[in-house]
Amino acid sequence: MTATAAATSLASGEPPINFAAHQLRAGNLAGARDDFEQMLAMLLAAIYPGARAITANPGDWGIDILLGELSGLVVVWQSKYFWPAVTRSSQGQIRESFDSAVNAAARHGYRLGQWILCVPASMDAQTAQWWDNWRARRQRETGITIELWHENVLRNLLVKPDCAHVRRHFYDPYSPVPPQRAPVREPAPQDETDLDGALFVRQLRAAGHIEVGAAKREFFNAELLAREIRDKRVPGEVAALSEADGVVHGIWEARFNAMAFVEDPRLPGLHADVMREIRESGAFPAQLRAGPVHRCGLMHRVVEDRRAGWVRHWRDVA
Repeated sequence: MTATAAATSLASGEPPINFAAHQLRAGNLAGARDDFEQMLAMLLAAIYPGARAITANPGDWGIDILLGELSGLVVVWQSKYFWPAVTRSSQGQIRESFDSAVNAAARHGYRLGQWILCVPASMDAQTAQWWDNWRARRQRETGITIELWHENVLRNLLVKPDCAHVRRHFYDPYSPVPPQRAPVREPAPQDETDLDGALFVRQLRAAGHIEVGAAKREFFNAELLAREIRDKRVPGEVAALSEADGVVHGIWEARFNAMAFVEDPRLPGLHADVMREIRESGAFPAQLRAGPVHRCGLMHRVVEDRRAGWVRHWRDVA
């Protein structure tokens, strides 16, 4: 992504559009091609409501996205995920795609009025010169209008109000490409035994809990996550851990205060209510990579730190 494009996007109040996001979403280059084509289909449907994708079965007639009727005049968009630049090595694929679209129209009895190549990058100078010459020659020979939608053309379309949903779905850094959750690990038998005397376990016992194996697993995984974050010292992750600590503590405090006048000092239901809200809360920062097990474990860490408990007299237990 160019510095100019990034500055324009930031100035408009939108997150920068980086077409490498397709590789992050899909996990590989082959998947990125399909993801980029899906984005184009959504983008074109937003601009031209009649535009539709054509599935290859077994061939796609040289059509990725179509506007018009296959009984008359059509416009065809060809998606090519060339990355990070369109270079000499791409020229053969471009020629083949155009020829395929021209031949399919002749075979199946419709007219190809316009052919548009869509790429998420820019051409280098040599390829740009080749494109200009090839385009002019093939337009004269076929009478078909040929266009290029490169990265800047696509960005200008994606920032239009009618296309905001496409931009958010594919390029919002907080939505289409969420950080991968931290793995959940099983504690060794010795680790579970070592946790028998932990304060968070004693607090659960004081509240009448008989089974605490799941709580130990949650605490164990939250400790691993917190230790990894402390060791790596990535500022964003450190801040996310601190924020998540505040979230779980705040949830507990609100629930505890709401039950402060319950007659039973063991406050039945407090633990279940707090953990349910923690699992379902959308307030946790995505950069933490914490799933439900880690989130609940963060609550046990707060208890272990003597800042919360599951009975009215939790401070005495601590």
